[in-house]
Amino acid sequence: MSINLQYHAFAGNPIRSKTLKPTDPLSPTLALETLKIQLLDNTHQLSSVHFKVLPFRKGRPLASSSGDGDLVPSWHLAWISLADCKSLLASSGVELRGESLVYLGSRAEEDVVYWQLMFLRRARALLEWHNLARFCGHCGAKAVPMEAGRWKQCSNELCRKMIYPRVDPVVIMLVIDRENDRVLLSRQSRFVPRMWSCLAGFIEPGESLEEAIRRETWEETGIEVGEVVYHSSQPWPVGPNSMPCQLMVGFFAYAKSLEINVDKAELEDATWHSREDVQKALMVAEYEKAQRTAAAKVDQMCRGVEKGQNLSADFNVESGELAPMFFPGPFAIAHRLISSWVNQSSTIGVEVKWKQPSSSLCNL
Repeated sequence: MSINLQYHAFAGNPIRSKTLKPTDPLSPTLALETLKIQLLDNTHQLSSVHFKVLPFRKGRPLASSSGDGDLVPSWHLAWISLADCKSLLASSGVELRGESLVYLGSRAEEDVVYWQLMFLRRARALLEWHNLARFCGHCGAKAVPMEAGRWKQCSNELCRKMIYPRVDPVVIMLVIDRENDRVLLSRQSRFVPRMWSCLAGFIEPGESLEEAIRRETWEETGIEVGEVVYHSSQPWPVGPNSMPCQLMVGFFAYAKSLEINVDKAELEDATWHSREDVQKALMVAEYEKAQRTAAAKVDQMCRGVEKGQNLSADFNVESGELAPMFFPGPFAIAHRLISSWVNQSSTIGVEVKWKQPSSSLCNL
């Protein structure tokens, strides 16, 4: 089976963090020194390097939106100029420190360097790692940012351990009953009513991706998995309870047994669903409305949630046929796995294509 995929949401980072020579003005070390001078010294002449900064406050990035009338706003990261950054620092009274700035990457063709600026707490991916890796795990001494925050080093001269960000891989799998043309979907207690998704789980030390898929599927549902086929992967930086340095690695996993025995400590329920039922759920008008509702909730969360407000309630349906089930939104790899399976022929060799998301920064 040939599957032609492009980037999922949160992937396809347009800012490349390539290794540059220390003498290159766009290198992390020189760029950091230049940025500090320009931020702190008003008399210093501007260099040929342009800086764009993404401010963070209490772990949340600055965001802005576009969209008028009844259209759901399109949210995106609000990169600010160096002049705006200086004004923000002056008005907030925050003291600039070296560890407050983290190098993200650059575009050599534009002579632009991208930074994250932290206020109070670091967050999401690299910033969260900086917050957690404050001390050396070997001797306990303070860990000092190096190369503008790309890695850290132990400050103990007798230790000097080098510390790098890590990514926690998570397998996510659509378990398929090939003989009966159906898939295994599960529910967790935190899901909204009628929400179903793929199985997923963390990889244990010394375990391969395939072994993790077979173990997790067996532990959670009692289903034995044989053949495992890679589908695609997705960086996963969002979620109220998720760690922001996850890499979701997606697979099709083919079942060798069919009797389900749900581990209630892990899942609320798990059951087989036919291709026809899944396809019907995706086509019901309520499903499209639910996706618009979910987008509106994202918009609301970006604006701020009022005390006592519940965003996990069921989707409000004014009229029309109820969708038998819901799946995670199109920004999630779970949706891509499900829709890829339901839209392909059961015959091997079918090529599946879809368009790249309009922005890798959607659904902040």
